[in-house]
Amino acid sequence: MEEKVSKFRERVSRLKAEIGKVIVGQSEIVEGTLTSILAGGHVLLEGVPGLGKTLLVRTLSEALDLSFNRVQFTPDLMPADILGTNLVVENPDGRREFQFQRGPIFAHIVLADEINRATPKTQSAMLEAMQEKSVTAGGEVRPLVPPFFVLATQNPIDQEGTYPLPEAQLDRFFFKLLVTYPTAAELTAVIDRTTEGRQEKVEKVLEREALLEMQGLVREVPVPSHVKDYAVRLVLATHAGAESAVDVTNQYLRFGSSPRGAQTMILAAKVRALIEGRFNVSFDDVKAVAMAALRHRLILNFEAQAEAITTDHIIAKILEEVPVSKVSAAAAS
Repeated sequence: MEEKVSKFRERVSRLKAEIGKVIVGQSEIVEGTLTSILAGGHVLLEGVPGLGKTLLVRTLSEALDLSFNRVQFTPDLMPADILGTNLVVENPDGRREFQFQRGPIFAHIVLADEINRATPKTQSAMLEAMQEKSVTAGGEVRPLVPPFFVLATQNPIDQEGTYPLPEAQLDRFFFKLLVTYPTAAELTAVIDRTTEGRQEKVEKVLEREALLEMQGLVREVPVPSHVKDYAVRLVLATHAGAESAVDVTNQYLRFGSSPRGAQTMILAAKVRALIEGRFNVSFDDVKAVAMAALRHRLILNFEAQAEAITTDHIIAKILEEVPVSKVSAAAAS
């Protein structure tokens, strides 16, 4: 097992090194995206234009030996433009028949660029693919070849002509990652790399079979019962009006996290443990991934919106107030 964990760490390090050839900084975003992929989940990247969200996904696809398709979401995009459609084709013998032409969803990695610019009808076409890993078209269910990931981007400031993602679709994203502005040093490095005519070539460092093997290892990592209990108590603390809710929850939240929030925290904590060379999950692993796992699963009430309170603020308060173990909770009371 030690050999498997060491091999896992070495592969992740190689992936990060290849991505680092193109992406400057953004280590938390890179690690969060890799964590989601290794856990078999989808990622929503949110940030203003020009911060490298699309470039990150494209670079990741180059480092992984997987098929990749990019879909630019626009208001006139139709579900068939993503899933595919039946076309009438003529056989060599002159007969005509319907033949299904696959859409860009049939790839291992799908970049849904500016996903909130498409209409709800088109957005809903992604739901089955993201959850069931299959596509229903022409009355037939067509499975997507694993691994399958949707890496979506959206712009939080340009809201004209956009359609906010419904909670049901947001909940299907493993992580929501906020892409921030680079530091002065990072911005200087970006300028040097993009204005001097040199272009780094990203090598493929991880094949499909190796990635599936790593995903299988993640599922084998044991989680102590008290760590599972901590993740459960964090999720229950987001439910306003519940016995386990904290004050900030009752004040600012309409709805809390679904059970997927707990599943996400446990799976992401397993990946984090493996990346750090451990075959067991700790409280710190759960704490480290809680923000990205829960921020898009909480629904604010009017008071929170009026006071410009964010879900990140609420999650930080919950992490402060919910004790890591029931023993410490009993001692505090």
